[in-house]
Amino acid sequence: MKNNWPKLDYTQLKDTVATVQLWTQIVGKIRLKTMPWLNHSWHVTLYVSPRGLTTRNIPYGDRSFQLDFDFIAHQLLITCSSGGSQSLDLYPRTVASFYKELFEKMALLDIEVEIYAKPNELDPAIPFAEDEIHKSYDKQQIELFHKALLHIDGVFTYFRAKFSGKCSPVHFFWGAFDLAVTRFSGRKAPLHPGGAPNMPDAVMQEAYSHEVSSAGFWPGSEQFPHPAFYAYCYPTPADFGQQPVKPTEAFYSTDMGEFFLKYEDVHNAADPEKTLTEFLESTYIAAANTGKWDRDALECDFSWLEK
Repeated sequence: MKNNWPKLDYTQLKDTVATVQLWTQIVGKIRLKTMPWLNHSWHVTLYVSPRGLTTRNIPYGDRSFQLDFDFIAHQLLITCSSGGSQSLDLYPRTVASFYKELFEKMALLDIEVEIYAKPNELDPAIPFAEDEIHKSYDKQQIELFHKALLHIDGVFTYFRAKFSGKCSPVHFFWGAFDLAVTRFSGRKAPLHPGGAPNMPDAVMQEAYSHEVSSAGFWPGSEQFPHPAFYAYCYPTPADFGQQPVKPTEAFYSTDMGEFFLKYEDVHNAADPEKTLTEFLESTYIAAANTGKWDRDALECDFSWLEK
C-alpha cells in the first residue's frame, strides 16, 4: 500500500496554525450563536470536508447558511439557501482584517450574528477586531495540514463505527484546534474542575458531565513541538497510564495524564492507518478496562457484513 500521508513539520506549520485557529474561532462562534445547544458543546464544532473545514448547514429563520474554509482555492465561502453567496480570500492577513470582512460579507446576505468577539482557550485573548499580530498564511502548509486531516478523519470514522454506546461525531474543535472523537461509558462523571484559559468552568463541566474515553489529533505547541495524536479518559483511573498500548512508539505523559503518539511515527509507518487504529483501540481498551466499562454492552462487531 502506498503511503500518501503528508509530512508535517511543526516549525513550518505553527505560524499558519496560530492565525487559522483564530479565523476558525470566529466562524465557530457564529455557529455557536445560531445553533441550539447540544450536549458537550457539540453544536460549536466544525467538520472536515473534501476541501477544508465546514460548519455544515446552519438554520437561520426561514433560511439556512453555511461557512466553508476552502484550503484548495484558499477562500472562505458563505452560501445561503436563498441563493446568495459571498467569499473572502485567505492569504497572509490579520485576524482583524478577516473578522471585519467576514461580517461585512455576511451583512450583504442579510445575516446578522453577534458573537463574543474574543478567543476562548487561548491566553492572551486579544479581541478579534484588534488582533494585528496574527497574520500568517502559508498555502502549502495549510494544504498539507488539510490532507492530513482527511486521512485522520477517515481512520477516526472507522474507529467510531465499532462502538454501539454513545459516541460523538468526528469533529473539529476550534478552541484547541484539534480533531476528536469521544466514547461514553453511559455513567455520570465527578464534577470537572474546569480551569481552561478564557473558558467558563460551567462549559467544561457540562462537556465532561459523563465518563469519557477520548482521542484526537493536535498540531502541537511550543511546549510540545510535534503534531501528535492523544488519548485520555475522564475520570482517570490511577492505573490508566500503566496499561500496555500500541504501537511501541506511543507513550504516556504523567504531566498531561494522556497517551501520545507523534504524527511522524504514523507517517513513517509501513501502514499508517493500521498504526493509528492500534493506538485508538489500545488506548480505549486501557480506559475501558481500568474504568470498568461494560464493554459487552457498548461495543459492536460488524465484520460479518464484510464476508
